[in-house]
Amino acid sequence: MAVIDRVKWDGPESHIAWKFPSQELSTWTQLIVNETQEAYVVSGGVYDGPFGAGRHTLTTENLPVIRSLMGLPFGGNSPFSAEVWFVKKDINLQFPWGTPDPIQLEDPKYRLMIPVRAFGQFWIQIEDTKRFLLTLVGTLPVFDQDAIERFFRGVLTTRIKQAIANSILREGVSVLEISTHLESLSSDLLQVLAPDFERYGIRLSQFNVRSVNVPEDDPAVITLKAALAKRAELGILNFTYEQDRSFDVLDTAAGNQGTAGGVIGAGLGLGIGVGIGGQVAQSMPGVAGVMNTAPAPAPAPVPVQESPESSSGSSPDKSEPSEIIRLLNEVSELRDKGMLDDQEFDALRKQILGGE
Repeated sequence: MAVIDRVKWDGPESHIAWKFPSQELSTWTQLIVNETQEAYVVSGGVYDGPFGAGRHTLTTENLPVIRSLMGLPFGGNSPFSAEVWFVKKDINLQFPWGTPDPIQLEDPKYRLMIPVRAFGQFWIQIEDTKRFLLTLVGTLPVFDQDAIERFFRGVLTTRIKQAIANSILREGVSVLEISTHLESLSSDLLQVLAPDFERYGIRLSQFNVRSVNVPEDDPAVITLKAALAKRAELGILNFTYEQDRSFDVLDTAAGNQGTAGGVIGAGLGLGIGVGIGGQVAQSMPGVAGVMNTAPAPAPAPVPVQESPESSSGSSPDKSEPSEIIRLLNEVSELRDKGMLDDQEFDALRKQILGGE
């Protein structure tokens, strides 16, 4: 095969690395390297170069490794076999990225498992041409953007999932609020992913997160958004969640005549409802005037000795041990069902037992 007297890039523009098709060179071959490129002459796994932009005449002086490997005489014209690799170095290459499947994350604020999707772009630049050729290109005749995207897809997916999860946890915000933190999230991911590219001679110059979103039809997302809507509604009325829940308990008690209604009624008689009314008066000043005009709650009745006739059909005396046990059991049942929190339960228990 004829010796090549001139070697230059003749590959497609979409390629990042390209190998000249012939290996028949000599020490008088002209190597032409375009701007934004670097070239290496490779033989037997050893590299001579890099050759920057410009015209280079291959000689034993600029091919010291190959000269030593092949025993080429110093000076003169000698044919030899070697590969010439060209790499586009000084340009930024843009790639899209995205999570192929939603990432299951526990919302750090609301403690629900939420599916999260994310996508954006990143830009890379070949920084260490020799390392890039040695570790990534290998024996492939061409290496384009699709090849890089395929190679890093698996690495990126795994690392991005973990990095997004860590960033959301570190920020301490809800998944539904992370869209206001995309700049810091992008910066975090750039720092996390940069070493994965550096080991292949690639510099990750920029990494952008364009969107972090959730599937609107996911049950957990629906539940979370409904809870946030309820919180916003209460916020407009200047309620807290605990106050709203207290009203729910009182409404339920007013409509029930069974066990739950009886024990809540007992609680109201013991003054538990007064505290709730006070909270409402404080949080809703407009209601305070109305509440102040309402009659004061009647004091707890003083136990009196009843005649057999008057006691017929009346409820048992709360001072009876059996009645106290019954009331305590009912209060415990309400707490177990979530109708009373620990503070409300303790207050009722103290009242039933005759405490403060």
